Amino acid sequence: MSEKILAVFPELCTGCRDCEIVCSLRHLGVINPERSRIRVLRDVFEGFELPLVCLQCEDAPCMNSCRVEAFFVDERNAKIIDYEKCIACRRCIIACPFGVNFLDPVTKKPLKCDLCEGDPECVKFCSTGAVRYMTAEEYNREKVKLSSEKYIEAIKQEER
Repeated sequence: MSEKILAVFPELCTGCRDCEIVCSLRHLGVINPERSRIRVLRDVFEGFELPLVCLQCEDAPCMNSCRVEAFFVDERNAKIIDYEKCIACRRCIIACPFGVNFLDPVTKKPLKCDLCEGDPECVKFCSTGAVRYMTAEEYNREKVKLSSEKYIEAIKQEER
């Protein structure tokens, strides 16, 4: 079986932020988007919403930057923070090239997606399918499908 990833389709995101709410609720028992492991970047001037979440990089800079070995890799290949070992130095936040490790405003420790033990809560509550848990192959097929649909729609618009 192929390894699954948390895939984001920004063109489908409505900015409802349900993903942030359920993430903080599952992990911390509070409804607080600032304590979520997924964030929705909103640009009202450009009119887009972009879910930001850990990509679980193969050669993870966040994990490699940790000097106290507070990271481990689980059976799904998710890079997980052991908060008992974490000293809140924030090196992992700085090392992330995508800016998707966040700082918990309460504990001052990093927040990083752990894939919810293979059953991501954000996926279950994303009504538009902007966040999905799938293989890279499935993701590529879906991106091609969405691109083709946009292309066909653009041609139809030109014909009118």
